[in-house]
Amino acid sequence: MTRQRLEAFSDAVIAIIMTIMVLELKVPHGADWASVRPLAPVFLSYVLSFVYLGIYWSNHHHMLHVTERVNGAILWANLHLLFWLSLLPFVTAWMGETGFQQWPIFLYGVVLLMSAIAYFVLVRALLAAHDAEVVERIGELRMVRTEAGFL
Repeated sequence: MTRQRLEAFSDAVIAIIMTIMVLELKVPHGADWASVRPLAPVFLSYVLSFVYLGIYWSNHHHMLHVTERVNGAILWANLHLLFWLSLLPFVTAWMGETGFQQWPIFLYGVVLLMSAIAYFVLVRALLAAHDAEVVERIGELRMVRTEAGFL
């Protein structure tokens, strides 16, 4: 599999995750602001998760852009990341519907933590599969983001 196919597959999965999340947003039953107010937690949860997914998508895109090849370990590490990201619509909806209760927030945090760990595993798999020049480019990419306040 080429880097471009992996990137296209991942882009599609993340786009589907975002679509599922937006479909969870319900239309208010009234035409006034009072009917919108109860939906605020659901909308805020959606915005928060959309930002997280956007960050993962952007970083994933830039990281794969500097890679040259893909192997089995990278494929599985990428699927591991996509699995945890695919749980975001569920925990986002649960958190919003319950008005930010303790257990939904806890599970939301677990999913975010596991997504971060999976992303770290993917980075390590990419670094292990490439020579020093590509590793340096990935390192420079991470350094630029850190200096700019993105990481």
